[in-house]
Amino acid sequence: MSSGVGNRDTSGFADPGIVPTPTVSEPWSVEKVLATLAPAPPAEGTDSPIPYFHILERLKTSKREGWRRFGIERGESISDHMYRMSLMTMLCPPALAPKLDLFKCMKMCLIHDMAEALVGDITPVDGVTKPEKSRREAETMDYISKNLLGKVYGGLAGAEIRAIWQEYEDSKTLDSHFVHDLDKMELLSQMVEYEKRTNKALDLGEFAYVATRIVLPEIKAWAEEVLKEREEFWGAKEHVHGEEGVDGGVEAEKRKDQEAYYDKESEAAAH
Repeated sequence: MSSGVGNRDTSGFADPGIVPTPTVSEPWSVEKVLATLAPAPPAEGTDSPIPYFHILERLKTSKREGWRRFGIERGESISDHMYRMSLMTMLCPPALAPKLDLFKCMKMCLIHDMAEALVGDITPVDGVTKPEKSRREAETMDYISKNLLGKVYGGLAGAEIRAIWQEYEDSKTLDSHFVHDLDKMELLSQMVEYEKRTNKALDLGEFAYVATRIVLPEIKAWAEEVLKEREEFWGAKEHVHGEEGVDGGVEAEKRKDQEAYYDKESEAAAH
C-alpha cells in the first residue's frame, strides 16, 4: 500500500514493523507479557472491540518460529499461516465436506493460533512442555475472551472464540481433526515452497514429520501429493525425509521432541 509520500529520514525511530515476542521470567503469565507491551497494553473491560483488534495485530507481526532456525528471518507470520488454512477449508474434498461444519472450521482455522499473539510460536524444539504450552495459551484465551471481549456485545463473540479454540485444543471432534490436519498440510506446503525458492540450498525435510500425524484419509492424500512433489524436486540429490524419522535423516533428539509435542494431540484424536 503506497502512502504517496517520498523518501524520508527514518533514523529517528525504530522500525515499527518489528515486534519481538517478549521474554519474561518464569512462571510465565499474561500479566508479565502485558507489562512489556509498549507504549501500553490494550484497554481492558471496555464495551468496544477496538482493543481486541489491536491485540490481533501481533499475529500479523509475529513470525512462525520454526523457519527462523533455518535462517528464514522474513518468513510467514502467524496470521499468514492461519489465512491460508482458512482458504483450504473451501476446497474440502466433496466426500468429506458434508460431514463437517465448514463455516465453523474456517473460524477455527482463524482462531486456533490466536493465543500466540502473547505466547509466541512455541515449536517442538523450544523446551516448553505440552502441558505448559497449553496452560499459557488457555490463560491468554481467557484474557482475550473475558478481559478484552467480555463486555463487548454481551460477551457472545468472546465466548464463541474461546469455545472454538477449546474444541481445537481438545481435538475430539471431526471438525477439530480436520483443522489439525490442515494445520499440518499448510506447513508441508510452506516447507516445499521455501525449499524450491532456495533451489535446493535449504533442506527443511525434518518438518515432513507432520505428514505422519495427519488423521483423515482425504488430507493424507493431499500430503502424499505434496511429498511426491518434493521428491520430484529434489531428485537424486540427498535430502532429509522427516516422514521416515531417524531413518530419514532426522536427529534422534529432534524426533523425540516432535513425538512429545504431538503425542497429546494424537491421543485426543484417537478418542
